[in-house]
Amino acid sequence: MGKSATICSDRLRVRKNRVSSVSIMSAALIASLFLSMLCSFFYNMWVYDVEAVVLEEGDWQARIAGTVSEEELNLIRSFGNVERAVVNEEAAEQKTAVIDLYFHNPRTIYQDMTLMSEKIGLESERITFNYQLLSMYFIRIPGDDKPRMILPLFATIMMIAGFSLILVIHNSFAVTMNAKIHQLGILSSVGATPRQIRISLIQEAAAMCVLPIIGGSLVGIGIGYGLLMMMNVLAAQTIGRHDVTFQYHPLIFVLTVFASMLTVLISAWIPARKLAKMTPLEAIRGAEEMQLRKRKHSPILYRLFGIEGELAGNALKAQKKALRTSTISLTLAFLGFAVMVSFFELSNISTEYTYFARYKDVWDVMTTVKDVRIEDVESIAALQEAAREEGASSSVIYQKATAVAQIPTEKISEEVRGIGGIERLTDGLTIQEKGYLVQASIVILDDEGFLEYCEQLGIIPRLDGVVILNRIWDSVNSNFRYPEYIPYVKEDYDSTVLYGGEQQGDESNIAITVLAYTDKEPVLREEYDDYALVHVMPLSLWKDISARIGQSISVEPDVNVRILMDREDNASMINQDTELLPQINRIEEIIAQILGQKYDIETENRIQEKLTNDRMLWGYQLIGGVFCSLLALIGIANVFSYTMGFMRVRRRECARYLSVGMTPDGLKKMFRIEMLVIAGRPIMITLPITVAVLSLMIKASYLNPAEFWSRAPYAPIAIYMAAIFGFVAIAYAIGGRKILHDNLVEALRNEAMM
Repeated sequence: MGKSATICSDRLRVRKNRVSSVSIMSAALIASLFLSMLCSFFYNMWVYDVEAVVLEEGDWQARIAGTVSEEELNLIRSFGNVERAVVNEEAAEQKTAVIDLYFHNPRTIYQDMTLMSEKIGLESERITFNYQLLSMYFIRIPGDDKPRMILPLFATIMMIAGFSLILVIHNSFAVTMNAKIHQLGILSSVGATPRQIRISLIQEAAAMCVLPIIGGSLVGIGIGYGLLMMMNVLAAQTIGRHDVTFQYHPLIFVLTVFASMLTVLISAWIPARKLAKMTPLEAIRGAEEMQLRKRKHSPILYRLFGIEGELAGNALKAQKKALRTSTISLTLAFLGFAVMVSFFELSNISTEYTYFARYKDVWDVMTTVKDVRIEDVESIAALQEAAREEGASSSVIYQKATAVAQIPTEKISEEVRGIGGIERLTDGLTIQEKGYLVQASIVILDDEGFLEYCEQLGIIPRLDGVVILNRIWDSVNSNFRYPEYIPYVKEDYDSTVLYGGEQQGDESNIAITVLAYTDKEPVLREEYDDYALVHVMPLSLWKDISARIGQSISVEPDVNVRILMDREDNASMINQDTELLPQINRIEEIIAQILGQKYDIETENRIQEKLTNDRMLWGYQLIGGVFCSLLALIGIANVFSYTMGFMRVRRRECARYLSVGMTPDGLKKMFRIEMLVIAGRPIMITLPITVAVLSLMIKASYLNPAEFWSRAPYAPIAIYMAAIFGFVAIAYAIGGRKILHDNLVEALRNEAMM
């Protein structure tokens, strides 16, 4: 009874130590906040994925296809685990009959369907499982061979987060418990067992952390809600997505609190177990003071800062275990942030180079008319006239096809021969007696668009021939990022042959007049095969040859409508794009009125896509920045925990330095050096790794390094570095001030008495 009372009274006295309590409570708050945010965020992402599957595939769990009699349907419904069996009229349009099944307990769905098929006599081919939906509920059915990574990913992230937080809170408890070693030694000397001391410390930790854990869990829910709402705003214009509706289940809160409490208890148990094993004499003598078992020289710090640098280096080496968490977490946080913002900038450069900047003067509105041939599209003239009235400078309707062209051997250009011939550039080449059969990409433009293309090339506009885009990628001397092209064929031939039969001279082979050879693409948002010979032809000519050439031409299923707005040459592109957005939206409405009533169409708006892409990139960086900041917060919290323990751990050390002639300014300098090392070490470790990673990424993307380094995100990285230095400086300022305002003479006197 006496021992328990003594331990309880000691616990109450320690709990009144505000510095220790704040350190532990802050660590518990951060841990619960982080875990709660992760749990709420991942739970809502899981709900969103379930909703997406239901919208795309349906909410059925199993499906029976084929004829099912009324008696068999009643037998299916009589199975105990079958919640309902519904005849799917919509799906039955393509099959004889479709029965959608729903189960009370989906986890036994495979066994139930096996038994059902045996009772009714169903072939296994008639049974289909909604694998994707079932996997969202973590139910794997035999036959589902696709990797489902949601649960393993969530579990892995939670384990990593929990392990990291244990390291942080463990150090907070270690610093706080080390401050009580003298008291614990006294308790041990009067008969308290190690088990009683360990239980006392863990109970104290649990009592102090209950409210911070609950508060942190609630704040984490709020942060998770904010992240999801931000995702809705940033991705509002994304085609094919639905809004995320924030949902929260009571079990998620229970899981969060349990995980947070388990993290706290494990964190407290580690140092409590260590302290409970100390002998009473070790504890009473105060073994918590920083000590180096072996003095180590710090040549760099000594040369840079003198004796204060040497002392700072020894202090950091003595406390390297206590600061290990801050070093690891700050290193990972800075590395993650630097690589993240650099990756997004690299991605942005690549996207601009290959898409937005490349096509900024090519298109503003693109409409895809699905499952139709260009010759069957009506109202082409009306659509082009309406676009011009709304301010469009150009509107072209086109379709692409793939054919085979015959090229005589002597027609291959000298440039191609000079790099090893066409055989070196293309795979799957068919060689005939007199030449080659090569892939030919055909671009079919409406007549008005083709005549406009002829005018751009400076040739006489005609509708009885084709324009050859005479180029082929020189893959020997250039890469895909910066491709160089050379002439494909000689330009002294006035016709080209599209191959339509197995034998030379077959009447399905069609010779077409070549109006011009050029290296200038038509103004379309298209990418052409690097080794194809591109033929641009008018719609009138296509109508004449398409039936004669037969099945050797493969026509893409969709027709495209490209519209480009009129712009003033001297105006700012950014401001102009913003100003043109209302006109572009109006053109989209007109297209929907003219084509949307008869055809299945899909419209894209380049300016809106650019704005949406920028918002989404910014949002991704913001979300990534939040996670990196929370990771950095773990390391900063560890530094604060360390500096809050200065009064007990370092007062004697500082008193000795003052006793041998060091001034208070010298102590301040020593603390500043320690601060610089703690904040600077992760940055010095990270910078070369970041440069190496980015160099590999740049090399893999074949981007010109100078182009990236001239636009690298130096400002965000510098701000992040400054924030790390700033918070570590604040922590040291608080701890150093407590040391300098303490009675260090009393500390020396107490040491002498010990």
